[in-house]
Amino acid sequence: MAANNHHPKDEAYLSSVIPKRIRLFEEIQAEQLEQLQSRPHDPIKITLLPDGIVKEGKRWETTPMDIAVQISKGLAKSALVSSVDHVLWDMNRPLEGDCSLEIFGFDSDQGRDTFWHSSAHILGQALEQQYGCKLCIGPCKTTDEGFYYDAFYYGNLGLNDDHFPNIEAGVAKAVRERQPFERIQVTKDQALEMFSDNKFKVEIVNDDLAEEESITVYRCGSLVDLCPGPHIPNTSFVKAFKCLKASASYWRGKSDRESLQRVYGISYPDNKQLKDYLKSIEEAKKYDHRLLGKQQDLFFCHEFSPGSWFFHEHGAIVMSPNMFNMKLWETSGHAQNYKKNMFTLDVRVHAKLNSLLDFVTSIDEQEFGLKPMNCPGHCLVFQDKVRSYKELPIRIADFGVLHRNEESGALSGMTRVRRFVQDDAHIFCKVDQVGEEVKGVLDFIDYVYKIFGFTYELKLSTRPEKKYIGDLETWDKAEKDLEKALDNFGKPWVINKGDGAFYGPKIDITVSDAMKRKFQCATLQLDFQLPARFKLDYITEKNEKERPVMIHRAVLGSVERMFAILLEHYKGIWPFWLSPRQAIVCSLSEDYSSYAKQVQKQIHEARYYVDIDESDRSICKKVADARAAPYNYILVVGHKEATTGQVTVRLREDPAGRKDLPEMSIDSLLDEFKFKTVNFL
Repeated sequence: MAANNHHPKDEAYLSSVIPKRIRLFEEIQAEQLEQLQSRPHDPIKITLLPDGIVKEGKRWETTPMDIAVQISKGLAKSALVSSVDHVLWDMNRPLEGDCSLEIFGFDSDQGRDTFWHSSAHILGQALEQQYGCKLCIGPCKTTDEGFYYDAFYYGNLGLNDDHFPNIEAGVAKAVRERQPFERIQVTKDQALEMFSDNKFKVEIVNDDLAEEESITVYRCGSLVDLCPGPHIPNTSFVKAFKCLKASASYWRGKSDRESLQRVYGISYPDNKQLKDYLKSIEEAKKYDHRLLGKQQDLFFCHEFSPGSWFFHEHGAIVMSPNMFNMKLWETSGHAQNYKKNMFTLDVRVHAKLNSLLDFVTSIDEQEFGLKPMNCPGHCLVFQDKVRSYKELPIRIADFGVLHRNEESGALSGMTRVRRFVQDDAHIFCKVDQVGEEVKGVLDFIDYVYKIFGFTYELKLSTRPEKKYIGDLETWDKAEKDLEKALDNFGKPWVINKGDGAFYGPKIDITVSDAMKRKFQCATLQLDFQLPARFKLDYITEKNEKERPVMIHRAVLGSVERMFAILLEHYKGIWPFWLSPRQAIVCSLSEDYSSYAKQVQKQIHEARYYVDIDESDRSICKKVADARAAPYNYILVVGHKEATTGQVTVRLREDPAGRKDLPEMSIDSLLDEFKFKTVNFL
């Protein structure tokens, strides 16, 4: 409470501005009431929805509340807002002619939104009275429960939970006074005069309401505010109110504008509903996905990439955010050695983030970079918890999207791109595990490339002459470790002097395709630098801290690049196991479409890709198009096939005029598909 009592308040603003607004409001209201009374109060018919009952009333006199009272006292006590000819309408606003009328309570979306919107005005009144702030906007949260009010505070006040009792006391006072929500229409000039002391309201009038013929203003108690309405009848309907949280915001949501304070609130027509809501909030906190995810080691968030989440291996293949604060890249060394190849941007950052409720106390702009590689993010994954020697080696795989700002002239189809996916992985291990892990990666690369039909060469790329990080002793040790691993692998290799990464030596794998062209795809890098720069460690058997070694590996490299290489390597003729078009069913005519669909369904359910051609074209054209696509299997069905439950099989490589095409049962066909898939044929 001390924080509330000692905060400086702009008393001059309060003592001059609020009486002025009330005076102007009452003067305009008196004029409009006089005009209203002079209008003809002839009979009108009011059709109640949804029942269609018709009530009698008088134009410019009868209000929706009058009709509610006629129906029942219970309805009048719960009626919050109405709809007149399907337009939301204050309960105490006179009807203007024959109309339809529907009345809403808190159990409707219309009633609930109006209730919370009106509660925002009551909150604004309390804030203005308690702190002398300049109110900005106070909407209800249409996609969630509750409401908030933004305001500019004298003396740069930062609101927090300690201020809530004072605010809630101001709201309770307004509720006890049963303040009616009163409505007037003003001109733009009248609005500007009324709110001349609040530059935020003046901006709203000049910018947002400039084209309006008239502007609506509401009053409840001491608060006079711009608002289209409608509102509840009076403040006494709000019988339960609670401040939920406070946070920083910017006027118009722009970081170059004034810094504001936002107070969130919730309200209900009775205390039971409020208690139930607060209980549900507390209950939800126990099962909040952020808490459970942390407890179950599924994911985490880091200050270097607020609003983005890392997935641990238990939640998925590890996934890390796409952009990070440049502080991460400074730690890793990329900012110094690789920034020209990065896409950078300025991002509004929450300077203080509550990990559970995601609200902020201040915001500023900081430089971020789209990640060109995954390794620094994986260091954060390793760093997220205490690691034991028993866990090592830890292998982290991440098919994350990467961005590199390649020169325009360097771009080349899918082999040199700016946005790509890499089969990236990092192994964190002990020094005595390096040899075995490197050999395991080389064996994996050998296994994959044999399946693709690639031959390959191995190169050991050593320390660059100039751009590198770390000391020479560490570099020499890393290079010797890789030399030993290559010797143990048993295949020829050569030195590629000076072509290592800036943080460590690497083994580059150059593949040769069917046309004897060479491509650098897979890579294996040994890194002692990043673990040191990120201060990574694990607990040894002796309960001491020791630094892990980091191994970077990619087998395919860029998925886009590998896709392009494979497409050219196979000359567009994909093997069945890898084919994007494995089979197509072609019916001789529409008479056999039903059987063709049955065949397609059986193949699809066996988890193979299959299309169907039911068009009215000739079978020759269907087969010609399928060969050109090209589908590996073209399955023709007609009367004979539908009768025997078979398909006539034409392979993609069969000559166009082949006549002796085999017929196969669906089971036999699926067995052949399985054989080719299992054996990578």
